[in-house]
Amino acid sequence: MTTYFISRHSGAIAWAESQGFHIDQPLAHFDVSLVQAGDLVLGTLPVNLIAEVNQRGGRYFHLTLELPAELRGQELTAEIMQKHGARLEEYTAQQV
Repeated sequence: MTTYFISRHSGAIAWAESQGFHIDQPLAHFDVSLVQAGDLVLGTLPVNLIAEVNQRGGRYFHLTLELPAELRGQELTAEIMQKHGARLEEYTAQQV
C-alpha cells in the first residue's frame, strides 16, 4: 500500500504528517495510473480523477480547509492550516 499526497505546497504535506499520515510519495502532479488496490490518495482532485482512483481500488481523502479569502493563493504553513480547520475527509465517486 502506498500513500500519495497530491500538492505543490510543502505546508500541506507537513500538516498531513503532523496529523499522523505517513506519506510515501508527495507529488505535485498526479498520474492516476500509479494507483493500485489499497493505495491512499490525499489531496484536492477533480471528481473524474477521484472516480478513477476508486475504480482502481484506491481510497481518496480530500483536503478540506475553511480558508478566508485573504489567505487564498498564499503559501500556508501547517500551523495556519490547523488554525483554519484543515482535515482529510474520505470521498468516493463513480462515473455513471
